[in-house]
Amino acid sequence: MNKPNPTMTRQRPFLALTLLASALALAGCSTLVGFSRPAAPVAPQWPASAQAADTAPAGDLLPWRSFFTDPALQSLIALALEHNRDLRVAALNIEQARAQLGLRNADQLPTVNAALGLNRGPNTSGNMATTLTGGLLVSSYELDFFGRVASLKEQALAQYLATEEARRTAQISLIATVAQAWMGLAADERLLRLAQDTLNSREASLQLVALRLEHGASSELDVRLAQSMVQGARVSLAQLQRQRAHDENALVLLLGQPLAPAQAALLGAEASAIRLPALPAGLPSELLTRRADIRQAEQQLAAANANIGAARAAYFPRIALTASAGSASSELGSLFKDGTWGYTLVPQLLMPLFDGGRNDANLAAAKAGFDIAVAQYEKAIQGAFREVADALAARASWERQLQAQSALAQADNERLALTRLRLENGAASQLDWLDAQRTAFASQQGLISAQLAVLQSQVALYKALGGGTEAP
Repeated sequence: MNKPNPTMTRQRPFLALTLLASALALAGCSTLVGFSRPAAPVAPQWPASAQAADTAPAGDLLPWRSFFTDPALQSLIALALEHNRDLRVAALNIEQARAQLGLRNADQLPTVNAALGLNRGPNTSGNMATTLTGGLLVSSYELDFFGRVASLKEQALAQYLATEEARRTAQISLIATVAQAWMGLAADERLLRLAQDTLNSREASLQLVALRLEHGASSELDVRLAQSMVQGARVSLAQLQRQRAHDENALVLLLGQPLAPAQAALLGAEASAIRLPALPAGLPSELLTRRADIRQAEQQLAAANANIGAARAAYFPRIALTASAGSASSELGSLFKDGTWGYTLVPQLLMPLFDGGRNDANLAAAKAGFDIAVAQYEKAIQGAFREVADALAARASWERQLQAQSALAQADNERLALTRLRLENGAASQLDWLDAQRTAFASQQGLISAQLAVLQSQVALYKALGGGTEAP
């Protein structure tokens, strides 16, 4: 049996631990690439089409429960936030990125394992001997003098934060889409009632015209016109029924589960009764902190910047450390006894001399990736600027259109009433009466659609301004 190495027996474990602590202190040196946010490529003010809106500093927008105050709508939004599959995927992406960040954090610390080994072979005298070893082992720990591991950790951190912002983006998009779908269903309900009432009125008119024809007070042409109006109302009713079914199916997909009977009853709200708070637009610069998709693009830009630091560090030497501390003995009973302890320390220096241009290509790819991230960041800002400008212009124009449409619907209703009175007194023809009916029906449909558009434009502005989620 071989005896323990005399050199090992003279050493103590604290020497190995002292060397490891020194290596960790040296590994604190870093050459990370500094990062600063690029300038926003947009004008400091909204375009002229949006200047009528309030552009004073808006501060934090209302949380979604304070903006959407209708209990039925709040119930549906909460259901979607719990069951929607796209939002669930966004949340799972965060978990995956968090795990990747944990791996990069672990790379900055040495991996220490407990090791127990047995070696049997010929000794110096040619006899077979058994050597038992046991202790702690550190394998290939990189001393990060030049910041390669730290840069990769910063990259993983930025990517993790980007997934957080992606979830916030998915959340506000889901909230706004559910609200708009619910408002659309409310408008569908009103349109269906209008179409059904119009069909009933036209069927009654057809019966009256047919009766007048029997007594010679109407012509065949009047009957055909009345029949045409009835069939036209039936066509509109069928179209609206199909549209409502499609809109309800779209809402069910957003909610992530079928509607219960109690939840289906929530879809009959009056769109005209919905009220949303006014939204000050603020300044374009505020979008940089309020819009989650812009913050996501900024974190992706920071990740690309950290990737450049890791690529640059590849040009410098890499120092790896393998160390062990433990005991060696020829007998199991003597293992870990006094006099059998020792340590080994094996540093390794790797200096890149020739790699066929691999490091150059990696650095060029990292720089190109950073330039791509800059362009995507600027595009995210410009896209957000356009969305807000479009929403501001739409809000102002839809409100003006709603006022005009309300006046038009009122005028057409008054014309319908006067035409009916003239018809009953023989001063108007059946053709005048049917034309007035058709016009009043169309203007009422336009009024409901305009009311819906105003509400949905307010929701679109709320989403474009970045509302509905908390700032990080």
